[in-house]
Amino acid sequence: MENTITIREFNIDDLELLLSLRMEVLSNVFSSERKEISDKEWNDIREENEKYYVEELEKDGHIACGIYVSGEVVGCGGVCLYKEMPSPDNRSGKCAYLMNIYVRKAYRRQGFAKKICNYLVNKAKSLGADKIYLESSDMAVGLYKSLGFASMNGYMKLSKVK
Repeated sequence: MENTITIREFNIDDLELLLSLRMEVLSNVFSSERKEISDKEWNDIREENEKYYVEELEKDGHIACGIYVSGEVVGCGGVCLYKEMPSPDNRSGKCAYLMNIYVRKAYRRQGFAKKICNYLVNKAKSLGADKIYLESSDMAVGLYKSLGFASMNGYMKLSKVK
């Protein structure tokens, strides 16, 4: 019997599932930092994510989806939609930030992350985003390059904002 693969867009009714997946993603991406964060601080991060989802899902500022194999969620991703000042390379100023592309370990390297990315990129484009950004782990650079993403030189990040 062949597995059925589907992608489903989440909405506010999926808030608990979204938060559970988000905290799973953070636990994996920030595994060493998690060891240094108290349970109270971790819960504070969860609460801030809940506020974010409630606000942004309501106004279509964030699109989140999950990929399912035979009804079981095996990965997820999101895209944050926002506006920057228009410029020659983005005349509308509409941007998207692809984020939290995540596939559970047992399902990695089977094309699920690519399916999530394609879904979210197409969704962002359909909503008018002319520029799509992302940050990548070393492990995912090949995937993003295969989708047409290129490294951006000249970007810097302020390491500690207080």
